[in-house]
Amino acid sequence: MKQWPILWAGLMVVGLPGLPVLAADTGAVAMAGIDWQKGDVDAAFALAKANQKPLFLYWGAAWCPPCNQVKATIFNQQAFIDRSRSFVPVYLDGDSPNAQQLGERFQVRGYPTMILFKPDGTEITRLPGELDLRRYLQVLDLGMSSALPVGMVLARAQDGKTTLHANDWRLLADYSWDTDEAKLVEPEKRAAVLYALGAKCPQRETAARLMLKALAAANEGQPALDEPSRRVAARHVASVLANARLARQNFDILTGYASDIVPLIEKQGVQRDRLLASWDKVLQRLSQDPSLSTADRLSALTSRVALAKLDGKTPSVALQQAVRQQVAKADQMTQDRFERQAVISTAAYTLTEVGLMPEADQLLTAELSKSHSPYYFMLSLAGNAKKRGDKAQALTWYEKAYATSEGPATRLQWGASYVLGLLELSPEDEPRIDQAVHQILNELNGQSNVFYERNRRSLEKIALKLAGWNQQGQHESVVTKVKGQLDGLCQALSTEDPQRQVCQGLVQVMDRKPGAA
Repeated sequence: MKQWPILWAGLMVVGLPGLPVLAADTGAVAMAGIDWQKGDVDAAFALAKANQKPLFLYWGAAWCPPCNQVKATIFNQQAFIDRSRSFVPVYLDGDSPNAQQLGERFQVRGYPTMILFKPDGTEITRLPGELDLRRYLQVLDLGMSSALPVGMVLARAQDGKTTLHANDWRLLADYSWDTDEAKLVEPEKRAAVLYALGAKCPQRETAARLMLKALAAANEGQPALDEPSRRVAARHVASVLANARLARQNFDILTGYASDIVPLIEKQGVQRDRLLASWDKVLQRLSQDPSLSTADRLSALTSRVALAKLDGKTPSVALQQAVRQQVAKADQMTQDRFERQAVISTAAYTLTEVGLMPEADQLLTAELSKSHSPYYFMLSLAGNAKKRGDKAQALTWYEKAYATSEGPATRLQWGASYVLGLLELSPEDEPRIDQAVHQILNELNGQSNVFYERNRRSLEKIALKLAGWNQQGQHESVVTKVKGQLDGLCQALSTEDPQRQVCQGLVQVMDRKPGAA
C-alpha cells in the first residue's frame, strides 16, 4: 500500500487519458507580449543607457510558485505589458548560463526578485512580488518617477535633516525588504530600522504599513519590543484591522505574517483573544474577496489556520471544512498552468496545516501530470511523508524529485535536498549517499559559474552535512571520495578565478575534525 501513491505518480508524470486539459498558457502569451531581453545582461544595460530608459530586472525560476503567480497575475496583464514599453525588461532565469554569477553581482537570492534600475545602472528600488496588479503598478510608477534611489531616501529618512515627500515614504514602505539581501540594511537590523521609520513617518497610512513590515521582519533572535513600542505597534495593527480599505491595502502582510505578528504584540490572555478574533474576521473577508487572486485568497485561509493553531490549539472541524471547500473550488476553477503552480502549492500546504494531509497528498499527486515543474510538488510529497514518519517513502520522493528536476541550478538544489534527506533519514546507507553525491558532483563537470550564489549555498549545505555525518570518522571512505571529486573541480579552475577559493573552502569544511574552529 505504501508504494501505491508512488506508482500512481509515476504513471501520471507521463500522462493519462481522460485528464482535464488546461487552458492555453496565458502567462506564456503575456511573456511573449513583453520585449524581454535575455542572455546578455550588460547589452541590456547598454540599451537602457542608449535609450535613456530605466531597466527592469526579473530574477526567477520555472518551478517557483511566487514567480508563476507574478507571471499569471501581473506579467500577463495588458497594463503591465503597456508599461514595459517605458523600460528595458530583462528576464533572468536562475538556470540560464551565468545566472548565478549575475545573481551574486546584483545581490539577488530568493525567487522572484525584481529590481528597477536607472538608465545609468543605479539601482532605484526592489519591487515586492506579493502585491496585486494595481498596487504593483503604483509601486513601479513610483520607482520610475523617483528622483532618488531608495538607498538615498533611506539615508535621508534616518538622518532627519531633510523633509521627505509623501512619495519618498511610500517608496520605503513598498520596498521589497524580503529580497533586500543586506543591500540597504543587515537582516538583524531590519526590524528596528523599519520600526524607526514607522515612528517617524508623518503619513498615517504609510506609517502603519512600515510598522506592519517592522513586525513582519522581527524574528526570535531579536530583542522583544519594550512595552511602549509594543503599545505603539499594537495601535497600528488595530487601526489597519478596523479599516476594511486599509486591511485590503495591506493584505500581503496580514495574510503572510499573522501568526508571527500576534505573539509579538499581545501575550496570551483576553487581549490576544480579541486580537485573534479581529484578525480572523479580516482574513475571512479577504479569503472571499473577488478582487484578490485565487492564490492570495487561499493565503488568507492559510493564515486563518495558522492563527487557529497558535498556543497549541487545534483547528475546528468547521475550519477544516472551509479549507476543503475552498481548495476544491480553486482546483476546479484555476486553469492557467502558471497560476496553478502557485495555487496548488498554497492549497496543499493549507490542507496539510489544517490536518488534512491525505487530501493534500491526493491533490499534489494529481498535479504531477499537469504541472510544468512536477518535481517541485514531489518535494512537498517528500515533506509530508517525512512528517508521517514514513522515511522510505520520503526518500523515494526526494530521489524522484531530483531525477526529474530540470536546469543546472535547480538540479543542484534538488540534489542537495535529496542528499540532506538521505543523511537525516538513512545515515547508515553509505552506498546510496555515495552514489547521490557522486552524481551531483559529476554533473558539475564542464559547467561554468558552479560556485556562485544559490549553487554555492547548495554545495555548502552538502559539505557541512557530510562533515557532521563523518564527525567521528566513521564514514571517512565516502567523504574522502567526495573531497577528491570536489578537488578535481577546484583544480579545473584557474588560480585567478574567485570560484577556486570557494571550492577549496568546501573541501576544507569536510577536512575539519570535531572541535576544530
